[in-house]
Amino acid sequence: MNATTQNATPVLLDEERQPCEIWTRVMGYHRPVSSFNTGKKGEFYERTYFTEEASLAA
Repeated sequence: MNATTQNATPVLLDEERQPCEIWTRVMGYHRPVSSFNTGKKGEFYERTYFTEEASLAA
């Protein structure tokens, strides 16, 4: 079998891109962040996530 593979990185124009929808768990169920009001979006983006390295340094 004579197959060649090309590992070239595809180049996309801005018109070809699609936005990535971010979902998060709220009160036991999942919701898209895009449906949040302005205040809730601000709270979501201010969240800090647990990392083991940071907790060991404290």
